[in-house]
Amino acid sequence: MSSLRTNLSPVSELAIDLDRDGGGALHRQIETSIRQRIRSGALPAGVALPPTRALAAELGVTRGVVVEAYAQLVAEGYLTSRSGGYTQVASAPAPAAPRPGRPARSRSPRPVVDFGYGRCNLAAFPRAAWLRSVRRVLTEAADERLGYLDGHGAVELRSALAAYLNRVRGTNADPETIVITNGYAQAVSLLIGVLAARGARTVAVEDPSASDDARPITHALGLSVVGVPVGDDGVRVDAVAELGADLLILTPSHQWPTGGVLSPQARAEVLAWAQRTGALVLEDDYDAEYRYDRAPIGAMQGLDPGRVAYAGTASKTLAPGFRLGWLILPRELVEPFAEAKLLADRGSPILDQLTFADFLSRGQFDRHLRRMRPIYRSRRDALLRALAQQLPDLEPAGIAAGLHLVAWLPQDLDEAAVIAAAAREGVAVAGVTPYRLSPAPRGGLIFGYSNLNERVIADGVTRLTRAVSSLREGTTLRALP
Repeated sequence: MSSLRTNLSPVSELAIDLDRDGGGALHRQIETSIRQRIRSGALPAGVALPPTRALAAELGVTRGVVVEAYAQLVAEGYLTSRSGGYTQVASAPAPAAPRPGRPARSRSPRPVVDFGYGRCNLAAFPRAAWLRSVRRVLTEAADERLGYLDGHGAVELRSALAAYLNRVRGTNADPETIVITNGYAQAVSLLIGVLAARGARTVAVEDPSASDDARPITHALGLSVVGVPVGDDGVRVDAVAELGADLLILTPSHQWPTGGVLSPQARAEVLAWAQRTGALVLEDDYDAEYRYDRAPIGAMQGLDPGRVAYAGTASKTLAPGFRLGWLILPRELVEPFAEAKLLADRGSPILDQLTFADFLSRGQFDRHLRRMRPIYRSRRDALLRALAQQLPDLEPAGIAAGLHLVAWLPQDLDEAAVIAAAAREGVAVAGVTPYRLSPAPRGGLIFGYSNLNERVIADGVTRLTRAVSSLREGTTLRALP
């Protein structure tokens, strides 16, 4: 039985005072007020917050404003939604008792500002529009659509994706060449398995890159992994020209994590290499929907559908928890891949596929992206301003697109030391080094900004500035005789 208290906190206990004249978005003001009261202990763990309707009526706002504020705090971990409709202050799990004879390990404090990357703003998920699609699917789907699937995925979703990707990303796809997967991780895992069965022996990845999804399955199958160095504009084509690999995994439209964009000439050279060697290029188009300072770059797959497999997901646009992904494959790989998918899990959940197909074909996906782009751009701009004002010797890169940027460190700052000092100031930020296969002359920090508002971003950079100052002062003191 849970010991959490479920007595409702009266509206008056929240002490929310809205400034309707220049105080910022109302849902942000509500978030900030509740967040501060949780941090101060005024709202202890387990206390249930007022229903959204009651709080909205008390504050004189629409219920949607309160729903959005609660959802953001749930996404940040301050609140948790529980059965019966209650939203409660989250309770931290009790620490496990130490084993006899072993000292208890201290737990790292929860960061005040988390520049975590690779995620979208979960609180902004278009719940109402998605619910309408769910209702239509449940009402209109034929009974037989609920039966066992083939390995390709729902034809409704494959058709909607082909139309969307051909229009927006310049792909060359039709429903027969698309296979639905449970996100990118499953897509790359199954693809490597299919290629290994056909004789592949070497997989090449960008260096640095997020190759965590590819490397374990590659090693498990006995294949080799080689790194291809990355320059300012993405993978270095001179290194590709000398590469002996069966599969090359690229992020050409926004290199992860450095943000480089592979030029048209470089893309042509990579494709010429693939044609010459018979290799396959896997194009991971992980955040192509977000472009701020330049026109979208078309997909490589549209240039050579026979040598490029195109991977996309809804993780950066809707929510990673849906586990919705897709591959556009060369035709000779479609059936082997679909068979591998069927063997792996008997197909992805049909209701999710049909719902996304409805959501996509009715233009709701486009509307959601149009709403999110200016929000993310504003947050990126806030991060760039704060870095320029407070840490001008950090060099931002990859800023024209996506949901993160890299800031290269000057030579006097060690990446690991900066990350540790930042943690002591309450800031969580990742480094580039863990994503490298080979050493690099300098370190860098990866800033995710999609899930943080402008004030939190500014606070995070201020805290990071204090951390850097403490490191430099300490270095100066140690250098004195």
